[in-house]
Amino acid sequence: MEQRLYPKLILDALSNVRYPGTGKDIVSSGMVEDDIRIDGMKVSFSLIFDKSTDPFAKSLVKSAEAALKTYIGNEVEPTVAVKFRTAAPQKPANPLPGVKNIIGVSSGKGGVGKSTIAVNLAVSLAQLGYKVGLLDADIFGPSAPKMFGLEDAPVYMSQKEDGRNLIEPLERYGVKVLSIGFLVDKDQAVLWRGGMASNALRQLITEADWGELDYFIIDMPPGTSDIHLTLVQTLAITGAIVVTTPQDVALADARKGVSMFQSDKVNVPILGIVENMSWFTPAAHPDEKYYIFGKDGGKNLAQKLGVKLLGQIPLVASICKGGDDGVPVTLQNSVSGAAFIELAREVAAATDQRNSTLPPTHKVEFN
Repeated sequence: MEQRLYPKLILDALSNVRYPGTGKDIVSSGMVEDDIRIDGMKVSFSLIFDKSTDPFAKSLVKSAEAALKTYIGNEVEPTVAVKFRTAAPQKPANPLPGVKNIIGVSSGKGGVGKSTIAVNLAVSLAQLGYKVGLLDADIFGPSAPKMFGLEDAPVYMSQKEDGRNLIEPLERYGVKVLSIGFLVDKDQAVLWRGGMASNALRQLITEADWGELDYFIIDMPPGTSDIHLTLVQTLAITGAIVVTTPQDVALADARKGVSMFQSDKVNVPILGIVENMSWFTPAAHPDEKYYIFGKDGGKNLAQKLGVKLLGQIPLVASICKGGDDGVPVTLQNSVSGAAFIELAREVAAATDQRNSTLPPTHKVEFN
């Protein structure tokens, strides 16, 4: 049986190569760039050196190639590029030239229904007539495939007129969708280093045919992580939406999420806060409200932080069932569906106001 290559196997082999100048292995020294590409038995990656005059550059490339063949097998076909940290960085072009607005949907913690909000918001915007795309950037917990009913759908690449091969986003309910969940086994955990996850995410953004979009919705991972930094470094995000529940512990984390976007280094405008699970309404008694997680916590936080409350979404069984069945609740003629349509209108209005009063957002540059 032919051996299957994967990034960790490559890195384990390269960890046996030591840089003569320090005696340390090239993996722990950070000399292996996060750009490993695997195509069958073909492997390509880059080695990073501090100076273009490094005397060990050529010999280290040969050592890396030899290590792959020694520790994996002679069938490996390595291609090793060389990069230098002193080289002048090239400013990348806008990866999404056809996208008017990029909206990040974030949460300070998991379990507040962020993905449910992101998916139903995207579908609601499409129902209002906008061209919409959704990127499931929650690398380690992708949920868009199930919530769109696309768990077993294949993903294809197509060659464009300029010769590039681009990933074709899937389309459902008027929304173009991509998720790392389309590319991995849905029953297996995604065990990647942070750099590998960031690289995979960049590919879904820059190597996909998103086309012309009015709104590009990004379902971000919960909390604050290097994935968030990758997104703000790759894209000029128009604005962010922070999702919370009325519960105190969720509000504390939501406050941190708002603070991250408003920090001087990130500086992404906050479009507003969405309070999810605001109250429980029994299906048999649609006029009744039970404040299980507290009352108006998200509303009060928005007022305290001076940002807009975009909506309060009730906790009803149909929202959960819609996500599990792959049919978002906003498609249903219900109180919950109407709440998401109203949320979409509020987000569109907040985006228009942001664009008319603030300058365009710039990608973040970290030194």
